[in-house]
Amino acid sequence: THTMTEAEILAFAREFDPQPFHLDHAAARDSPLEGLAASGWHTAAVSMRLQVDGELLKGGIVGAGGEIGWPAPTRPGDVLHVETEVLEVRPSRSRPDIGIVTVFAETKTADGTIVQTFRCALVVPRRQ
Repeated sequence: THTMTEAEILAFAREFDPQPFHLDHAAARDSPLEGLAASGWHTAAVSMRLQVDGELLKGGIVGAGGEIGWPAPTRPGDVLHVETEVLEVRPSRSRPDIGIVTVFAETKTADGTIVQTFRCALVVPRRQ
């Protein structure tokens, strides 16, 4: 799990996504997000870290494209975790040493709110 702090939300936003609803409580209150929220890209970066630290992606992977969504904002204090489902595993047609794994991942808060969805194809090494 990872707890999103206000300090890290503000620091990420200042450096990478300096939109008012990620930087300022008053501006965020009057935005469609209705309060201070992490950048979706910040949520994506934390989600990636959680996945790399988990068992499924041990040893590293290379992304081969995907689709991402943020159905709800990530707020200061949210404790995030990622649930990943393997949808498909297939060998590469051109390289016998690699395979393609399609996964669907949901990043959720402790109360089960889905703050990110990600469906993607991953290039992974194949076992002998």
